[in-house]
Amino acid sequence: MTSDKAIISILQEQIKTYKEFHDLLNRERVCLVKIDSEKVDEISKVKDTVVMKLRLLEEERQRLIKQYAEDNGFEMDINLDKLGHLTGNNAFHELRSQLLSLLQSIEEMNRLNSILIDRSLNHIKTSTNFFNLFKKEQTPNSTGVLLSKET
Repeated sequence: MTSDKAIISILQEQIKTYKEFHDLLNRERVCLVKIDSEKVDEISKVKDTVVMKLRLLEEERQRLIKQYAEDNGFEMDINLDKLGHLTGNNAFHELRSQLLSLLQSIEEMNRLNSILIDRSLNHIKTSTNFFNLFKKEQTPNSTGVLLSKET
């Protein structure tokens, strides 16, 4: 029988990992502002690893909740709020609240970083177009046709 303590343990690990992800997004924002592409790339690789860990934790949480519901004869569609009511354990409500708060904060941080990335890309496009103006002036637009005179 799966205990509610196992589910709480997974939820706490998820919260810890989401906090780590939030910190990564903060570091990424700082690097985007400084235009430090190497650090952004490095952080991106770490983010991929953290996202994979979060997926695994979520799959385990869902499995544990499903198992808990089956073991205790509850309906299959059970969420943290219902689980808190069914078990009488207020920890589920608190953990749910923490998760929601973290997810909203991550969503906002991700949106901000996306805006910074878009602005950086526009800056790069503008700079590239500017330098291409000079390149076009130096390179004639010829088709490569060569005329020869024979005498």
